[in-house]
Amino acid sequence: MPSQPIKIAVLGAGSWGTVLADLLVHNGHQVMLWGNSQEVAAEINTSHTNRHYLPEFAIDPAVEASLDLEATLADAAGILFVIPTAAMRIVAKQVAAVLAKTGAKPILISATKGLEQNSHKRISQILGDEFPAELAQSLVIFSGPSHAEDVATRDITSLTVASENIKDAEWVQGVFMNEYFRLYTNDDMVGVELGGALKNVIAIGAGVLHGLGYGDNTKAALITRGIAEISRLGIELGANPLTFMGLSGIGDLIVTCTSVHSRNWRCGNALGQGQKLATVLTNMGMVVEGVGTAKAAHELSAQCGVEMPISESIYRVLYEDADVHQEIDRLMQRKGKRELDFQRY
Repeated sequence: MPSQPIKIAVLGAGSWGTVLADLLVHNGHQVMLWGNSQEVAAEINTSHTNRHYLPEFAIDPAVEASLDLEATLADAAGILFVIPTAAMRIVAKQVAAVLAKTGAKPILISATKGLEQNSHKRISQILGDEFPAELAQSLVIFSGPSHAEDVATRDITSLTVASENIKDAEWVQGVFMNEYFRLYTNDDMVGVELGGALKNVIAIGAGVLHGLGYGDNTKAALITRGIAEISRLGIELGANPLTFMGLSGIGDLIVTCTSVHSRNWRCGNALGQGQKLATVLTNMGMVVEGVGTAKAAHELSAQCGVEMPISESIYRVLYEDADVHQEIDRLMQRKGKRELDFQRY
């Protein structure tokens, strides 16, 4: 951990970005929180709240919100991206341009979980496209079972930080860890990112089942077979199979499939109760990463020749208006399989 307080630029003033900014201040660091809403920034700076995302949360007054990207990045030892996947490339270009002018070389950190549409790229690959190799090689991915609402109440939380350079992961570990927030390091960026992205798709399915009235047996089956197909794709793309048994795999899948704090679960629950996707997304008022990821996973699994039947059914419900009950029947009536066929290594 740095021997003295440092400045961290947090990009994204949603629920997760706000809570992580508050955590960093709690750890003794200087934080500037960048967003694109004047109203949100003013509320954070004057009332020390962000009621749209976290109605009950009081933000440490030391968290400073800004719409000025250059001021936010100035003298930052680390830059934490906590923005929707769809906006990642645009913001990365802006950040890269600022850093090119100043010559600064901060540690890049991402807490975003998703796959880019069309390219199917992971967040590290997007940032790798937009930043010089020297900066991209220091990238650290932040993932695991972590609802912002629980971290806001200082519920005990454990996550994974992954990087090709373990020293950079250890640096981030030291910056963020405290009495309620524990991090473990990992060098498997492929597995950590895929686990964090694909679990959102399965969580939509878990919400659908709850909305339809299915019980615990069904939900347990979905989670278990969900991690099997996530692992299958991950292994095909070079991930360490053991990663999917860890915090960014089964850990994140469990919490996202079982908590009302999960936007993906809430989206699925509403669909299971008969609402249309467009209505659900409008009412949510926040990004539901699993919807976009479902399309990317559908295309990527077909490209790789990997069977992902649960994710495929969720894709059909979301994008082809397939009947949920027919999709469940389709899954249950498939030919019998060996349980451990996903272990292709």
